[in-house]
Amino acid sequence: MTKVRKAIVAAAGMGTRFLPQTKAMPKEMLPIVDKPVIQIIVEQLVAAGVTDVIIVTGSNKRAVEDHFDRSEELENELRQKGKDEFAEQIKEVAEMANFIYLRQKGEPKGNARPLLNARHLIGDEPFFVVFADDFFRCDVPYPQQLLNTYEKTGQTVISLTEVQPADSTRLGMVVTGEQIDERTYRLSSLVEKPGPDKTPSLLATVGSFLLTQDIWPLVEELQPGVAGELVLADAINELAKTKPVYGHVIDGVWHDAGSKMGYLEAVVDHALLDPKFGTTFRHYLQKRLQEE
Repeated sequence: MTKVRKAIVAAAGMGTRFLPQTKAMPKEMLPIVDKPVIQIIVEQLVAAGVTDVIIVTGSNKRAVEDHFDRSEELENELRQKGKDEFAEQIKEVAEMANFIYLRQKGEPKGNARPLLNARHLIGDEPFFVVFADDFFRCDVPYPQQLLNTYEKTGQTVISLTEVQPADSTRLGMVVTGEQIDERTYRLSSLVEKPGPDKTPSLLATVGSFLLTQDIWPLVEELQPGVAGELVLADAINELAKTKPVYGHVIDGVWHDAGSKMGYLEAVVDHALLDPKFGTTFRHYLQKRLQEE
């Protein structure tokens, strides 16, 4: 079975929900305590064996490139001040993987557009696609969990998480077929934002996929959806008509860092678990809540 070495990170969104903060700073660079969201995502990809990370960006995203670049001047200055630990940290970030940057181009836009932009870099290999504003906190990296299912099936796998009925008004939900194991289902289709009364399940598809080469003809033939954009879920729906598509319920906590509430939850969640100040932060929160 072909090894999964490449990943497309979709990072071209404007981040309008975080304006004015994102006027000058990409939303992917918003910190989760001391790491930007996109670094947490890349670390999980690398832990699953990815060597080539293709980041599809838009305008005002230069900070993303700078973050994953070497900064020898800063490293040297840190070492001169005896801060070798920090120097090593920023060096390791730059050396995690081979980073390739593309500017998103073409109309119509949509979450399938980054795939078309990066098509020439993927070839016929299986590959990950992740959105740069949501991720899972988990013991086993969530790309690795998708990879485990791919290695069993040889087919496309998408990440799932269980949500509340009200969440079905803003998320894509799945129609499940045969259950393969405790956390894995063959999928019949994906339904975009059906709402509580029409949702086929309480399993939502969130922003991470392991796709095979079977997806390419379908992505290349995509027509704009209701919102006038190219939607990856539409291609996956077409694929499910002729090939098995699997959904794996990720064992972990999903964070939607692309929304304000989701971002706050992610920051608090990671701060509480920090080995250095998690306990102190917990006491602070408890005190503040008592004061309210």
